Amino acid sequence: MLKKKFIPVVGALAIIFAAALWGLDGVVLRPSLYHLDVAVVVFLEHAIAFAFMAVFLVIEFKELKKLKLKDWGAFFWVAVFGGAIGTMAITKALFYVNFIHLSVPILLQKLQPIFAILLAMLILKEKPRKSFWFWAPVAIIGSYLVTFGLHTPVLNTGNKTFIAAMLGLLAAFAWGSSTVFGKRAIQKVNFRVGTYLRFGLTSIIMFLIIAATNRFPKFAEVASSNFLTLLIIVFSSGGLAIFIYYFGLKKVKASKATLYELAFPITSILLEFILRGKVLDAGQWIGAGLLMFAIYKIVGARVKK
Repeated sequence: MLKKKFIPVVGALAIIFAAALWGLDGVVLRPSLYHLDVAVVVFLEHAIAFAFMAVFLVIEFKELKKLKLKDWGAFFWVAVFGGAIGTMAITKALFYVNFIHLSVPILLQKLQPIFAILLAMLILKEKPRKSFWFWAPVAIIGSYLVTFGLHTPVLNTGNKTFIAAMLGLLAAFAWGSSTVFGKRAIQKVNFRVGTYLRFGLTSIIMFLIIAATNRFPKFAEVASSNFLTLLIIVFSSGGLAIFIYYFGLKKVKASKATLYELAFPITSILLEFILRGKVLDAGQWIGAGLLMFAIYKIVGARVKK
């Protein structure tokens, strides 16, 4: 058994490792699927993962009896926003690989603590610390520089950077809210069941989206090599990473988890430089520094409460 003082450390390391796997996904794995329909990709990665998890869910089926209606509501929120909307948004953003730095939408996704705090203020009537109102604008300025650097922005529907940035912001909102609800969702069940339900419910939601939009013909575009990539995602940055993440989330506060997730953009920036030789320009580096330091200060203030 782990000593009590080491439990948060193990949880932190688990979340950092999971976030690093997400960085690997964004730079190395997911962009290779850019020619496929986004909804189909998100459905397949969740459905394939859940196919492997289903047998374990059956074994631990008794855990579901612990869940009340509010608990199921929390899992549904996580599946809709964290699983469906958030994953589709960041996947679509990363499919612009030939037009922008991959790290741009990934960095913007780290605005999620701001959305989480604002939602808590509006829905749960929680008051943020006064320092939040200083550092939140700093983070927004940083996100602007990450997107456009020191250049004059061109805001139109044909601007790939702008589109990817907006999708990154949507992912930030989706995942920021699902981090809070995810912590709520796994209060009564173990992290394994939490992972199974997250992937199972997301698979159902994505199937309904595909059926409602008549995307079934798009499955014919998925080649055997794409299935191999999807399998790699399932056993690395997909199902495995979420499994490790929920293991860590059970051991640390949600506010601290968001801080540890900064390993996601850091890994992405490093991999993009090592594998593709792409480097953010001076303005974007300034923005990245402002964004990540502001998020550090915002989350740090919550941890010290």
